[in-house]
Amino acid sequence: MLGLLVFISTLGVLIVVHEFGHFILAKAVKVRVEKFSLGLGPQFFKRKKGDTDYCLSVFPVGGFVKLAGDNLEEFKGGPDEYFSKPPGKRFWIIFAGPFLNYLLGIIILWLIFFAGYPTLTTKVGGLLKDFGAEKAGLLAGDTVIAIDGKKVKYWEELQKTVQSKQGVDKVTLTILRDKQESSLVVSIREKQLEDGMGGKRKAGILGITPDYDSILKVRYGLGESFLLSVTKAWDLTQATYQGLWRMICGRVSIRDSVTGPLGIFYITSKTASLGITALLHLIAVLSISLGIFNLLPLPVLDGGHIFLLMVEKIRGKALGLKADQFINQAGVTLIISLAIFVTYNDIVRLFGDKISKLFR
Repeated sequence: MLGLLVFISTLGVLIVVHEFGHFILAKAVKVRVEKFSLGLGPQFFKRKKGDTDYCLSVFPVGGFVKLAGDNLEEFKGGPDEYFSKPPGKRFWIIFAGPFLNYLLGIIILWLIFFAGYPTLTTKVGGLLKDFGAEKAGLLAGDTVIAIDGKKVKYWEELQKTVQSKQGVDKVTLTILRDKQESSLVVSIREKQLEDGMGGKRKAGILGITPDYDSILKVRYGLGESFLLSVTKAWDLTQATYQGLWRMICGRVSIRDSVTGPLGIFYITSKTASLGITALLHLIAVLSISLGIFNLLPLPVLDGGHIFLLMVEKIRGKALGLKADQFINQAGVTLIISLAIFVTYNDIVRLFGDKISKLFR
């Protein structure tokens, strides 16, 4: 039940923020908003305020803002209708949704970096057999405080520093053992790692594992936290588009790379058990990803509408009614097909073994 509440709350926040972006920009350019709906399917709550109906629906997996005259069949030429506005103003209405999702992700990351988050120290928890660390005499319980003179405090720093030592055979570790500093020369073994998106890279490996009970809280100043949040959002953006390109090229499996509401429910349920910081981080990543995904130039998505606005700007006029209907129908078909695929994929991935056992 807790997992379900977390899932619904997470989706609700992402959807409300996205639709509020469309809503507030429509109001700003004087387009009448007829309906603001959270959820899909039958409505169980409805309240009218001004020109707008505010609704809650049964299925919390989507939402929408209905603008006056936002399709050519309904458009009557009124000054407060969507298609009465020039392409530039319509662009901002569309773009505001994914932009607010992206901005929300940055703000949450900013809060996490400023308030502090737990991270592993450089204390050694275990050693891998026949790797350089074991052979050099490193012991479980030792704390690595420097690599080739460069100080390291967190496990992530240690990993990045060692993995960057490509083409280097050995490094000098400064360690703390029984409150005494000493140095060890440790051989590095080069290993090919997969990045989870179909790519491979070479990295240096010492052969140590962290002590999972040794944790520090990392905090940054207000300005540094903001810069880190923007950097992390940009890194996620690059990784997402890189992953999409590799899927298009067939270098990474679509089946292993996409998830739907069922998969998100499973992930949020697991993440919630790790604490509020982990959950906030997940919400930030999901919000940024939603903003990125919605800007893809596909029919029905915000990016598809922006693409059509570009076509309109080049042509000097909007597409005809038949073309608009065809694109909308194609978009709906695409979204439904994608929803079916990702739901089936989530079921197979999460419950495939259990289902197969039932039929044995």
